[in-house]
Amino acid sequence: MNTLKIENLSKTYANGVKALNNVSLTMSNGMFGLLGPNGAGKSSLMRTLATLQEPTNGIVTFNAINIIENPQEMRNHLGYLPQEFGVYPKISAYELLDHIAVLKGIQNKKDRKNQIISLLQQTNLYQHRKKYVSTFSGGMRQRFGIAQALLGAPKLIIVDEPTAGLDPEERNRFHNLLSEIGENVIVLLSTHIVEDVSDLCSNMAIMGEGQIISQGIPSELIKELEGEIWQRTIKKRELEAFKTAFNVLSTHLHSGEIRLRVLSENKPESGFELVNPNLEDVYFSTLTTKK
Repeated sequence: MNTLKIENLSKTYANGVKALNNVSLTMSNGMFGLLGPNGAGKSSLMRTLATLQEPTNGIVTFNAINIIENPQEMRNHLGYLPQEFGVYPKISAYELLDHIAVLKGIQNKKDRKNQIISLLQQTNLYQHRKKYVSTFSGGMRQRFGIAQALLGAPKLIIVDEPTAGLDPEERNRFHNLLSEIGENVIVLLSTHIVEDVSDLCSNMAIMGEGQIISQGIPSELIKELEGEIWQRTIKKRELEAFKTAFNVLSTHLHSGEIRLRVLSENKPESGFELVNPNLEDVYFSTLTTKK
């Protein structure tokens, strides 16, 4: 069993921006979702865990080893898929994976070949192995990103906003791939897409303004809102008045009208119906409370 422990982690950049503020989390094997809006500090946390930058304060240990003091120890066991990554313009998928494998220290040519072929098959890219990665679609490129992250059998895999911009079919394919690899290692999934966490993660935290503002098991966090989520369909012109009068968590356009969800311990007024809470309600109510 692998364990990643983050204690009182803070990061202030040279321009004075405090990206991380006293972050503490513990995670073990399985999928862990880090949910938060853009600018919440998720990427700063990912970069710190990937040893691309040092924190201002705090400790990070992986399997009881301090990785701030021993960054190479983390790099030896890390697979990292950043939010955006560049590729060489005229190099095939196979050649680029081979190059990255050498950089990761996989010196034996036969071992490299076996790993690369296996990963290309796992990510459904084997038939495209001779194509330039620069010509890949967004979904294919993300699957290639997972293939390179899995080189060297890492014990911790960090994926930052992996499904942003993917169509539904590619997103489902990517989800299946992540859940398949997340059984025996730690997979830290950073995203602002609630469905990604809802579909994949057995544990999660919500981040805002550089802090952890809620954490737990998704189903238990959802259960805490039972009896407090109300839904009503209204006309577009009524929206602002409802936002002023009630604690509106979310709005969805439905058949030309707006379906809104409200947080309230009691029935807000006639016309509202009590509905089952979901993870999106947890997310928005947590961010609203924080404000």
